[in-house]
Amino acid sequence: MTERYPQIDHALMSLENPSKTAGLKRFFKTGPGQYSEGDIFLGITVPQLRTLSKIYADLTHEELQLLLLSPHHEKRLFALIVMVNQYKKASKADQEKLHRFYLTHRAGVNNWDLVDSSAAQLVGAYLWGKPKDLLITFAHSPNLWERRIAMIATYYDIKLGDFTYPLQIATILVHDSHDLIQKAVGWMLREIGKRDLAVEETFLNQHAATMPRAMLRYAIEKFPQEKRLAYLNA
Repeated sequence: MTERYPQIDHALMSLENPSKTAGLKRFFKTGPGQYSEGDIFLGITVPQLRTLSKIYADLTHEELQLLLLSPHHEKRLFALIVMVNQYKKASKADQEKLHRFYLTHRAGVNNWDLVDSSAAQLVGAYLWGKPKDLLITFAHSPNLWERRIAMIATYYDIKLGDFTYPLQIATILVHDSHDLIQKAVGWMLREIGKRDLAVEETFLNQHAATMPRAMLRYAIEKFPQEKRLAYLNA
C-alpha cells in the first residue's frame, strides 16, 4: 500500500451517503443470484467521483490496483474514471500500459456501468487500427462482463464511422441470453443507425425475426412508430 492510499480511501469514504445505498443495490441487482450479487455501494454520485478524480489525477498503478480490488463499487468506478482521464493525455507507450493494466485487472470491471465507463476508452481506443482478436475472444467468453466489454469497446469504432467490428461482434452476440448483452448490442446497433441507417437496417432485416425482443427494442428505439411496429411484428 502506498503512503497516499489511506488519504485517497478516506476522501472516498467521506463522501459515503447511506441514504442512497438501498436504491443502488436494487438498481444494480445485488441480490442473491442476480448479476451483481454482493456488490457493495457507498452512495457516492458520479459527479462527486469526477470532481475527486481531478484532485487525484496522478494515481499510480499500485493505487489504481488497490481501488480496483475494493469490494466497494464506487472505488472501482473511481479508478476507471482516473484511468480514462490518464489515457487521454498519455503517450503511446503509457496508453499501452494502461490498456494492459485494465485487461489484467478486468475482474474489477464487473458491473454494466463500470464496463460502459471504460471499455470504449481503454480497449476500443487502444485497438483502433489494430487486430481485434481480443474482442472476438471476449465475445465468445462465458463471462458476462467480458462479453459486454467486447460489444461496448466497439463504440469507439462506431463513433469514427467504422462498423466492421461492431457488426461482427453484434453477430456473435445476437442470440445472447443475458439481458445486459441484449441491451448492449441493441444500443450499439442504434448508434450505428444514427450514423448510417441503411447499415443498421440491413443487419435488422437479417436478424430481427430471431433476435431477443429487448435487443430489438433498443435497436429500433428511435425509429418512427410504424417502422418500429413492423420490426416488432417481423
